[in-house]
Amino acid sequence: MAEDSALIIYDGDCIFCQNYARLIKLREAVGPVELVDARSGHKRITQYWREGYDLNEGMLFVYAGQVHYGAQAVNVLANLSSTSSIFNRLNRAIFSSKWMSTVLYPILKIGRRVTLFLRGKRLIRESDLLKDE
Repeated sequence: MAEDSALIIYDGDCIFCQNYARLIKLREAVGPVELVDARSGHKRITQYWREGYDLNEGMLFVYAGQVHYGAQAVNVLANLSSTSSIFNRLNRAIFSSKWMSTVLYPILKIGRRVTLFLRGKRLIRESDLLKDE
C-alpha cells in the first residue's frame, strides 16, 4: 500500500459495516482509499490478524503509516472525512469526540453481532483467513 493512500478493512457480511465504509466521504480529504472486505481472503487481512487485530472486535483504518483500530478508527475517520453529506456531518458530530467513540463503539459491535446472527452469518474465524495458506 502506498504511504499516501488509505485502507479500510471492514466486515462485508455486516450491512452496517458495508454501508459505513461506502458512505464515508474520505477520498476528498485523504486521496485514494482502498476498501477491503475482511472476509475476502486478502493477504493483508491475515497479516493484521496475526499482528493481533481481531476483526470481530474492530474495523481497521490504515493511513499515513498508522494503524487505527476499533473506536480509534471510527474517531480518526470522523475527523478526516468530508462534511459534504448529511451522513458525514452526523458521523463527525458524534464520533469526532474520542470519548463518544469509546463509549459508542461497543454498542456498534453489539449491533454488528446481532445483525450477523439474524442474517445467519457467523463471526470471522482465523481458520477461514488461513485456509488458503
